[in-house]
Amino acid sequence: MAPLVVQQALDRAVADQPVAGAVAMIGDSETVLASAASGLADPVSGRPMALDGIFQIASMTKAVTSVAAMQLVERGLLSLDEPIDRVLPALARPEVLKGFEPDGKPILQPATKPITVRHLLTHSSGLGYAFTSADMAKVQGDVAPASIASITAPLMFEPGSDWLYGVSTDWLGLAIETASGQTLGAYMEEHIFAPLGMGDSGFAVAPDKIERRVPLLSRQEDGLVPFPIEIGGGDAAEFQSGGGGLYSTAADYMRFMRMILNRGTLAGKRIVSAETVDAMSQNQIGAIRAGRMESVMPLLSETFDPFPGMHCGWGLGFLINPGTGPEGRAAGSLAWAGLPNCYYWIDPASDLAGLVLMQFLPFADKAALRVLAAVESAAYRAVG
Repeated sequence: MAPLVVQQALDRAVADQPVAGAVAMIGDSETVLASAASGLADPVSGRPMALDGIFQIASMTKAVTSVAAMQLVERGLLSLDEPIDRVLPALARPEVLKGFEPDGKPILQPATKPITVRHLLTHSSGLGYAFTSADMAKVQGDVAPASIASITAPLMFEPGSDWLYGVSTDWLGLAIETASGQTLGAYMEEHIFAPLGMGDSGFAVAPDKIERRVPLLSRQEDGLVPFPIEIGGGDAAEFQSGGGGLYSTAADYMRFMRMILNRGTLAGKRIVSAETVDAMSQNQIGAIRAGRMESVMPLLSETFDPFPGMHCGWGLGFLINPGTGPEGRAAGSLAWAGLPNCYYWIDPASDLAGLVLMQFLPFADKAALRVLAAVESAAYRAVG
């Protein structure tokens, strides 16, 4: 692949779309094929986007947390299908929301099935996000971000009966802490980041790296404006968010994706077994459709449907498209995204992985999706 192809595609897309800037990277199982940075990291200061920019990757954290959980499954410290009660007593007796009384009081009924690690990995636990479920938002009321209260709610349906994007992976992170005896960040550092050489990834940014952070922006009527929030909660967080708290770079996350392409290993370091990667890469929710994410908070996220018309599945941590994507992504690829318009895909059939990192809200912004499409299309044209 000619690296210039991706750089030119990103430059054109950033110039044509109302986004500040972006970083893109394409790789295969052997190496990084192309890297590109375009536009501005910080429109206020005029600082240009750089390849080593540090981003809040938000829900791109989920794939890393899922790998960490599967490591513990391999070690026998977590079980995919036993009730989660032993490690997460707070989820031991879940209740399902059945509606609301005239006065707004929730009508609850005990769930007939326990929640399992498999449910948490596949977003089939019944737990949503306040921004993806109006009912969950109504039940929770006003809660502090990154608080235990923010991930505590009744189930929207019986475990295993449907798919709803939500806080399941945050609970999975807490299960990892209980099973491992370490904080989630310490566990990831020892078992994922250090072995893979992901030196810029973690739940906080080191003081000597602060100047590399890409500021978060928000699209308002007068354009993109600073929106200085910490998606993982920052210093006020009550827990390290396995669902969305990581900071990382394009190069670090590419190493993680290349490990998946190599079925669990990279540069001689085995992270998970090949059989585990195979299981993570297979649909685990049967005929349930995954991937479409409704939004009830448009300033935070648009409604997102990455493959309209496709009946997508979900593996143990990844969206799986059953057919070829519009930009060339092969059937059976693994993907997801992060709230500030961060996107990745892993295509084992084509031996190709790619990511596009931006840093503004709302998620699934149409301009951001056009930047992603331009980069992905260029990557497949270049290798085709």
